[in-house]
Amino acid sequence: MPARSVTPGNFQLMLDGITCGFLKSVDGGAAVAQVLSEPGPAYFAKKHLGPISYGPFALQAGPAMSKDLYDWISASWNGKYVRKNGSVVAMDQKFVAVSQREFFNALITETTIPALDGSSKDPAYLTLKVAPEYTRSTKASGKAAGIAKTAQKVWLPSNFRVTIDGLDCTKVRAVDSFSVTQKVATDDIGDARDYLREPGKVEFPNLTISLAEVSAQSWFDWFEDFVIKGNSDESKEKQGSIAFLSPNRQDELLRIDLFNLGIFSIGSDKVEANADRVATVTAHLYCERMEFHAAAAAAPKAAVVRRAAGAAKVAGARKAAGRRRGR
Repeated sequence: MPARSVTPGNFQLMLDGITCGFLKSVDGGAAVAQVLSEPGPAYFAKKHLGPISYGPFALQAGPAMSKDLYDWISASWNGKYVRKNGSVVAMDQKFVAVSQREFFNALITETTIPALDGSSKDPAYLTLKVAPEYTRSTKASGKAAGIAKTAQKVWLPSNFRVTIDGLDCTKVRAVDSFSVTQKVATDDIGDARDYLREPGKVEFPNLTISLAEVSAQSWFDWFEDFVIKGNSDESKEKQGSIAFLSPNRQDELLRIDLFNLGIFSIGSDKVEANADRVATVTAHLYCERMEFHAAAAAAPKAAVVRRAAGAAKVAGARKAAGRRRGR
């Protein structure tokens, strides 16, 4: 009887030997050899294999990943690139490893933020493109103990908050998906089969933001001054942030800080007669730089109490010592 194929139900990400959590999906990372043709006197061209290239991984991750992954993203956005080795371990429904794809000297080349929409009910995920210098498919074994019971945070694209200096952002309805990219050059000089990848510049995209027209006056005022009147020097640019919130809409899961924002377009969205909908406008902004931050894990309540008690004890001792010196 032929062996049954096992369909992986979970994909665990490892970076430099550290478990970073489970991915929503994974794609790519395959090795592909070029096929070269040599014309000659024969009627048919002679063909042979040329250099090998390794495709990027496309990884979908939620907000429950470890800080190691988010620190890697943050470093790539800040121009402090880090090459990492890692693997994607495929596991069955019982969290038993069935296979793994290893990657080496990888760089993050693209981070895609999903569309944020106040009316959306489906979970949202970050999408990363990771470009390795080479990959290997290897066997895997063992079980991820206790992982099946780990609570996973859910990030809904309706749970977000936009803040921009001097603008009314209380009725922002949506932010279009956008991607931060890093160019990568391949050092293919020499006879090596696996080529080095060198990072280039980081490119930050424009932003498209929709909001209720009733709250858009400050946006139109900025556009009038910044674009129409031409007061668009750096002192008129704004700073802001986009925060991804937990289901209680109070705690930040992730935050993107925005620097040197400038507006270049704003207008009312299409409306139809007798349509039962709120009038909205869409603004387009450029952004010179962004920073990616993951929320620090909250300290256990007991630890907080212990630290507070310890601080009070130290303060009391210092106060008593001060009284003794004053006598």
